Amino acid sequence: MEPLAGGVSSDIWRVDLARGPVCVKRALARLRVAQVWEAPIERNRYEYEWFRVAGEAAPQAVPKVLAHEDGAFAMEYLPASHYPVWKEELRQGRADARLAGAVGAALARIHRSTAGREDVARRFPTDAIFHAIRLEPYLLATAVRHSDLSVQLNALVEATAASKTCLVHGDVSPKNILCGPQGPVFLDAECAWYGDPAFDIAFCLNHLLLKCLWVPAAADGFLQCLDAFVASYEPSPEVERRSAALLPALLLARVDGKSPVEYLSEEAQKEHIRRFARPRIAASPATLDEVARAWRESLK
Repeated sequence: MEPLAGGVSSDIWRVDLARGPVCVKRALARLRVAQVWEAPIERNRYEYEWFRVAGEAAPQAVPKVLAHEDGAFAMEYLPASHYPVWKEELRQGRADARLAGAVGAALARIHRSTAGREDVARRFPTDAIFHAIRLEPYLLATAVRHSDLSVQLNALVEATAASKTCLVHGDVSPKNILCGPQGPVFLDAECAWYGDPAFDIAFCLNHLLLKCLWVPAAADGFLQCLDAFVASYEPSPEVERRSAALLPALLLARVDGKSPVEYLSEEAQKEHIRRFARPRIAASPATLDEVARAWRESLK
C-alpha cells in the first residue's frame, strides 16, 4: 500500500494486488483545513454511487468502481503517465479549450441523463451532506465574513438547495479531473447530490477564473476554456442565470470561506477577487458571458 495525495477530505492509497494496482479511498470525518470543518463519512457511499450512475451516461468520463464497504471503496488505478491532472496542466499554462469543451459536454450528458429521474433522486438523499460540505463552508461561511452581503448569500443557498433537478457532482474542479486519452475523467464525487446543475457549472468556471490570477500569462487561454465549456454544455437560460449568480459568490468563497485556494496567497490577489465579486453578488449578473467579460476587463 502506498499513500497518494488525497486533498483535504479523504485518505487515498494505491494498493498493489497480484492482478495489478487499484485505488482505495476512505473519507475523513474532519477535513484537513485550518478551520474546523466536519462532514459525514457516509458521503463515501454516495461517491461510489455517483460513479456508478454517471458511468451509465458517460462511461469514459469516470473510473471503474470495484467494491464498496464500511466507508471506503476501491476503483481502478489510473496512472499519472497517461492521466495527468487538469490542474497541473493549467498550472503549466497549458490551456486546452478542446478539453474544457469535453468537460462541459460530459457534465451535460450526466446532468441530462439523470434529470427528472425519481429513481436516481432516491439513491442520493444527501441534502444534509451537501449542506455540510458545500453550502455551509463556502457560501454561509462567506456570509459571516461579509455580513453586508448575508441576505444575498443566504438567498443563493436557499435557491440552490431548493433546486432538485439532476445528479450533481459537487466538486467539478481541475484538481478532480484527469486528462485521459479518451477525454476527461471525473474524480472525487463525495459531494454527490440530486440537486442544482448550476452549482457544478459555476464551481468549474470559478476555477478557470481563479487560474487567471495564478498564471496571468495564460489568462486569455483560460477564458477561452471557459467559453468552450459553456458552448459545449449549452445551459438553459434559467440554469445559466443561476450559474451566473453563483459564480461571483464562489469566487469570494475561495478567499474568505472555509476552504480558500492555496495558490492565491498574496493579499493583492485576494483584494482583486473581493473588488470583483462583491458588487456582482449585490447585483446578480444575468449571464455567464457577462461575468466573463467583466473578469477579462478586471485583469487589464
